[in-house]
Amino acid sequence: MNVLITGGAGFLGSHLCDHFLAKGHNVVCLDNLITGNMANINRLQKKKNFKFIQSNVNEYINVADEIDFVLHFACPASPVDYLRLPIQTLKAGALGTHNVLGLAKAKGARFLLASSSEVYGDPLVTPQREDYWGNVNPIGPRGVYDEAKRFAEALAMAYARQHGIEVKIARIFNTYGPRMRKDDGRVIPTFIAQALSNQALTVYGDGSQTRSFCYVSDLIRGIYDFAFSNVTGPLNLGSPEEVTILSLAKEIIEITGSKSGITYKPLPENDPKVRRPDISKAQNLLGWKPEVSLREGLKATFHWLSRRLTGRL
Repeated sequence: MNVLITGGAGFLGSHLCDHFLAKGHNVVCLDNLITGNMANINRLQKKKNFKFIQSNVNEYINVADEIDFVLHFACPASPVDYLRLPIQTLKAGALGTHNVLGLAKAKGARFLLASSSEVYGDPLVTPQREDYWGNVNPIGPRGVYDEAKRFAEALAMAYARQHGIEVKIARIFNTYGPRMRKDDGRVIPTFIAQALSNQALTVYGDGSQTRSFCYVSDLIRGIYDFAFSNVTGPLNLGSPEEVTILSLAKEIIEITGSKSGITYKPLPENDPKVRRPDISKAQNLLGWKPEVSLREGLKATFHWLSRRLTGRL
């Protein structure tokens, strides 16, 4: 198939490019590099079935190639990025999704939206099921990302109903692994970078808030299986294993052999207290569940990031 991946030079997007190419598909990677990195895809440039287009999804998109499937992953996704780029984040969810859906309509292509667990906001129920409508503060600082994803879902469904486009919505929970930026503000690369320099690991609040972390290879496998299934979603993809941030910090200190301590700072506004997906739909409909344990994934991420920080990668 001919596949277009927006945000294809980013963390998840570049792993998707790898996976689709390995499966024999032709891949067009579109990215404006505002948070993506050419280092993630440089090795792919020599492949005949790979093409890179530097372009902003918030503007008119011109793709001459035939496209069978569009995967929309273009959006600042880390707290550091979307708080630094609030308007661009909202535009990616609104204008960007509109433009990419228009392209899918023009090409007669299927469409998969990379949505987020953030559509659930600071949830009042746990674990979060796909039929939960969420608890989001639309005017809070995190609202720019939460509402961008919620609007993108609504727009995708409007195109499905109005124009008959085959739309799939993946609600992606916390994912980690190689190619994450050490300074992107997400907790695992932040903790590992601090541990490698023997700095105190920064825990917000008392560390009792929970998250669930899915290793990138598991998530990409889930996205691929979802893409080629007859399931439309919304579909939760993530790890159902819930851990506290404090226990995560202690485990990373142990894995890295760091001399770091832990320092505590006030909890950011609207920071979710719990985050854990109910993945029964993915298990029942796709036969998918994560396979890489948290400890195994943390070790792999630590080894990759340590090589990157020391210039060996």
